[in-house]
Amino acid sequence: MKPDEVDALVPRWQEAGLSSSLIATLELGKRISRLHLLFEQAVKAELAELGLTYAEFDVLGALARAPSGRMRPSELAKSLFLTSGGISNVLQRLGSAGYVDREADEGDARSRWVQLTAEGRCMADAALESTAIAYQEVSAGTPEESVRQAADALREVLSHMGRRRYR
Repeated sequence: MKPDEVDALVPRWQEAGLSSSLIATLELGKRISRLHLLFEQAVKAELAELGLTYAEFDVLGALARAPSGRMRPSELAKSLFLTSGGISNVLQRLGSAGYVDREADEGDARSRWVQLTAEGRCMADAALESTAIAYQEVSAGTPEESVRQAADALREVLSHMGRRRYR
């Protein structure tokens, strides 16, 4: 296997006296960050061609997956890790584009529902297709078995590390 840019960092970590366990964890984090950047750049380029930001795509996707087809802005913000101001801005842009509608919540006068319009559902589908293409392009040439093994290994790592919460 050919060394990568993360391998070049290892000797310095070893010289600093870091444990092999910590070095392995640092390598994991650096490689995950690098992969994330590659996927994110490809996805953002595809979404830009559709006139969408990543946050807008996330909202369209969350609404498309919602069992009732609609969500409250606070639910969207919480599920997508956005602030109330952030979700408000995204919903404003999506509403202006004709992709979402807002309607009053009959059970709570202070709240509103957000749902996809027909045009919004078409855009959500197109964006999902475009992001799938981006993922395929980034992973092209990588053996499927290697991707499967990495995904399974990361699931196991995340099951342990994902329990920990930080401020």
